[in-house]
Amino acid sequence: MSTEVRQMFSSIATRYDVTNEVLSFGIHRWWRRKAVRLSGAKPGDAVLDCASGTGDLALVFKRRVGDTGRVVGTDFCKEMLDNAPAKAAREGLQVEFQVADAMNLPFADNSFDVASIAFGIRNVDDPVKCLSEMARVVRPGGRVVVLEFGQPTGLFGALFRFYSKVIMPRVGGLLTGNRAAYEYLPRTSAAFPAGERFLSLMDQTGAYQERVAHPLTFGTSYIYAGTVR
Repeated sequence: MSTEVRQMFSSIATRYDVTNEVLSFGIHRWWRRKAVRLSGAKPGDAVLDCASGTGDLALVFKRRVGDTGRVVGTDFCKEMLDNAPAKAAREGLQVEFQVADAMNLPFADNSFDVASIAFGIRNVDDPVKCLSEMARVVRPGGRVVVLEFGQPTGLFGALFRFYSKVIMPRVGGLLTGNRAAYEYLPRTSAAFPAGERFLSLMDQTGAYQERVAHPLTFGTSYIYAGTVR
């Protein structure tokens, strides 16, 4: 993980949640719930959420797996995780959080039923290695789920690109004091492989027996679900 990306997330960590809510108009909540449904997670399962940030996806998973299930949230940026335990406690949810690199996970093979990463895989240095590592810690037949931005086309795509390039940096900069971070985020989203191109990254790992892409909101984002060999 690059030092620059870690420092960037560290600088916006305390304002990340409110900024995310404003910039996404709250739709990120529906996307996360959809990702959990597509993961196939069930009560009693063990789930690893990589790039967990402030813990939003980990908490949705915990509600799904219940008291008998286990959820671990990891992130390479300590400051992003700092508020996650308190957020879980306020909702009465027991989730484990720890600092870890998604390309070098400190867990044994076959430790989890599901592994996830939301809006984080485009920030790792080697997405194929990350996908391989997530598959390694998931049991055969388990699922790896990735939620990531796409590149919508047509009229909606044009509106989305204007919003990403013009509005998002201005609003994000006002809310966090770091406009550069909200120039970086849409820039990397626009350049990152989406749809079939992302599925080809999953194929390069040789770790998945099947994989599928689910576009959301006209292709603004995708959920990728892969079944581990």
